[in-house]
Amino acid sequence: MRAENSAITHGTIAVPMSQTASPATAPPAAAAGRTSPVRAASPAGSPANAAAPAEPAAGTGPGARAGTLSAALGVLAFSTTFPSTAWALEGFGPFSLVSVRALIAATVAGVLLVALRVPLPARRHWAGLAVVGGGVVVGFPLLTTLALRTSSTSHAAVVVGLLPLTTAAFAAVRNGSRPSRTFWAAALTGAATVLGFVVATGGGAWSGADGYLLGALVVCAAGYVEGGRLARVMPGWQVMGWALVLCLPLALAGAAAGLSYEPLHLNLHAVTGVVWAGVCATFLGGYLWYRGIAAIGAPRASQLQLAQPLLTLGWSVALLGEQPGAAAPLTAVVVLVCIAVTQRA
Repeated sequence: MRAENSAITHGTIAVPMSQTASPATAPPAAAAGRTSPVRAASPAGSPANAAAPAEPAAGTGPGARAGTLSAALGVLAFSTTFPSTAWALEGFGPFSLVSVRALIAATVAGVLLVALRVPLPARRHWAGLAVVGGGVVVGFPLLTTLALRTSSTSHAAVVVGLLPLTTAAFAAVRNGSRPSRTFWAAALTGAATVLGFVVATGGGAWSGADGYLLGALVVCAAGYVEGGRLARVMPGWQVMGWALVLCLPLALAGAAAGLSYEPLHLNLHAVTGVVWAGVCATFLGGYLWYRGIAAIGAPRASQLQLAQPLLTLGWSVALLGEQPGAAAPLTAVVVLVCIAVTQRA
C-alpha cells in the first residue's frame, strides 16, 4: 500500500446486550472479584456505576475464553482499517477522511444510545471517556494520517507492532498490574518479530514522521487502557459510544473544514471505504475490543494485536492486490506462538 494512500484509525456496531450476563459473556463476579461488565450498565449513581475495579486476573473459564474471542474479533475489525482507508483516500483528503469517519461512527453510536434510552455515564467517568475519545477516535487516526503523508506504509505496520507492548506498559502503570517475566519475554519477542518483518519487507527507516507515530502510540495506548477500565463498569459498546458522542462536535467542525479545503472525488471505493471505516473499524471494533479487555485485562488483550499487521497484510492482498514477501508465513507462525504464550503466562 502506498504511503499516500494509507491511514490508520481505530475502532462496532453492537447488538444490544442483555442486562443479565450469561457465563459465556462475562466471568462470574465471585470468581473474578468484580462486577460483570453487563450488570455494570446500571444508571448513574447506582453501585454498579462505581469506580472501575482493579485489572482482572487471568482466567481460563468461559468468561475468559469469551473475552479473548471478543478482543480477537476486535483486532480483526481493526485490521480492515488499512484497505478501507486506502479506498476512502481515493475520494477524500486525510483531514476530511478522519473527520467524516468519526462523524459516521458518532452518529451510529448516538442513535443507538438514544433509541435504547441509555442513561448518561456518571460524572466521574467523563474524564476517562475523554481520554478514550482523544486517543482512539481523534489522536491515533489523525497522527498516523499526518505521518503517512510523508512516510511509507512500513511505518504504519511498525506502529501496529509496537502498540501491544505500549498498551501493556500503560496498563501496568495505570492499573497496577504486574505481568510475569514470561509474559514480557513473549511480548517483546512478538513485537521484535513484527518489527523485523516490516523493516525487512518494507525497507522501513526512521524519518521526520516518527514523532507523529510515537505520539500516536502514546495516545492510543492511553485510550485503550482507560477504555478497558471503563468497560468493566459499563458495556463495551457504551464506552466507545459515549467516547464517540463526546467527539461529535470536533468531528463536525473537522468535517466542515476538511471538506471545504480538501478536494472531494466520490466513487464506490471512497464511499464504501469511509462507511466501513466508521461503522466497522471504529464502532464495531471498539465494542468488541473493550468488551474483551474488560474480561481478560489490557495486557493480554493487547498481545492479540501482534497479529494485526499480518491480518492487514492479508486484506491488502485480497482487496488491494498487494503481494507480500515470503517472510509473511514464518512471521505469522512466530507471532501466533507469542500470542499463545502471553495468554497462558
